[in-house]
Amino acid sequence: MTDQRPDTSPADPWAEIRPYRDDEVAEVLARLAYDPELLTALTRFRLPRLSRVMPRLSSTLASLAIRREVRGVTSVNDFQMRIASYMERMIRTTTDDFQVEGLDALDNDTAYLFIGNHRDISLDPAFINYALYLAGRDTVRIAIGDNLLKKPYVTDLMRLNKSFIVPRSARGKRAMLAAYQQLSAYIRHSIREDNHSIWMAQREGRAKDGIDRTDPAIIKMITMARRAEQRGVPIGEAVAELRLVPVSISYEYDPCDVQKARELHALHTSGNYEKGQFEDIQSIVAGITGHKGRVRLCVGTPLSDDFSSPEAVAAEIDRQVLANYHLFPSHHLALEALGDAPELIDHAAISDADRARFQARLQQVPAELRSWWLAQYANPVRNKAGLIAP
Repeated sequence: MTDQRPDTSPADPWAEIRPYRDDEVAEVLARLAYDPELLTALTRFRLPRLSRVMPRLSSTLASLAIRREVRGVTSVNDFQMRIASYMERMIRTTTDDFQVEGLDALDNDTAYLFIGNHRDISLDPAFINYALYLAGRDTVRIAIGDNLLKKPYVTDLMRLNKSFIVPRSARGKRAMLAAYQQLSAYIRHSIREDNHSIWMAQREGRAKDGIDRTDPAIIKMITMARRAEQRGVPIGEAVAELRLVPVSISYEYDPCDVQKARELHALHTSGNYEKGQFEDIQSIVAGITGHKGRVRLCVGTPLSDDFSSPEAVAAEIDRQVLANYHLFPSHHLALEALGDAPELIDHAAISDADRARFQARLQQVPAELRSWWLAQYANPVRNKAGLIAP
């Protein structure tokens, strides 16, 4: 089957980075149903024994399963509705509670640029999409780094799910600048012309240490298109027209916490950490399938035009993210285990069951990683209290 991906043209300047359109869905699904790498990945995960003994048969069965699953899917919305059932099952089986706050204060028919703290590669935007779905609203377009798209089938799946590509691998200053200008123009077009909301993280990469902080470079990028169009436009005006809304997501437990602790430990002890070839994909799977306890999503308020610099905008995003971040017993128990800032620990919020569950998880963490594991949970308490310097 030929690989006919959309070409960039004056009529479609974002073809290389945008999500797929409805008229592209059928071709992409047909391509995926016969993609050998996707079929191998699926069979190794779902049919490990058969994939070793009879790889061709297992791939044939996987292809049939894909074609059966996507039968009748002719649009992006159809595809996401199929995903919704899996999302519901994931929440039912891997979370103890999911609560949403603040979304009802936003206008139903207005597009927003949601900028949130970033803890999990796929779950952060997935929970936002699920909250929007439950509220009867359209889902967001999701910013995803091209470092995660090392396999064509991964790119196809992400773009079917309304992801657009953030360039991180462009070589050279001029190429990177052009890529970010294109990205900025696409974000502005999505909000202002398509009236389609967007989610993006407040910084590149997950907050592996539990410290949520906005990178002002993100603000410079999203306003680049407007500032190129109108020289001298105030940064506040460029931000306000994007209807930027800070979002906080809190997990009682992070399914990738040990992996994050391992990376932090390696960076501290050797100054280097080499990711495995498929480590990001493994993190996505671990995040989806791992137990998360309780999850809280809080939507903030749109930013006004009252800002004079990217740093001031970033500071307001940080203020809202931290103010709306929900602390669970796991956060207080981690601070207690570290023997730090006892005055910040809310003992009344910790039950015996909370303590037992926390201790059971902690015992599974290798001894050399425990301080890094604990810091991930303790740092949000410190950060909310202003104990971590910007």
